[in-house]
Amino acid sequence: MKLLKKKVPALFLILLVVLSLTVPALAASSTDTAAAPAAAETAQTQSDATGSKSIAAGIAIGLAAAGGAVAMGVAVSKSAEGIARQPEAEGKIRTTLMLGLVFIETTIIYALLVVILIIFVL
Repeated sequence: MKLLKKKVPALFLILLVVLSLTVPALAASSTDTAAAPAAAETAQTQSDATGSKSIAAGIAIGLAAAGGAVAMGVAVSKSAEGIARQPEAEGKIRTTLMLGLVFIETTIIYALLVVILIIFVL
């Protein structure tokens, strides 16, 4: 039961962050459809595609950032715990921690690159 009490606020916070990143995508304005029906249909299709790309990009980068933040928090807490238990191994623990944090951050940067590709290339 204690574990559930700890995880529910964290999951709620992650959901809140993901949803807040998608708000700009949902605030897209509509185009004037009275002028030309064929052009309006094409513009509507492009607008729908842009909106879908924005939602996908927001969710992808939100999940990557949230996952990276959780992973970094766990890594730092475990390294602090390890240093507290064995102060003589501080140097090795710190080196391993920094290497792990670099890999986690690299994963987040790869997610950002994928999102940029989704927005501008697809």
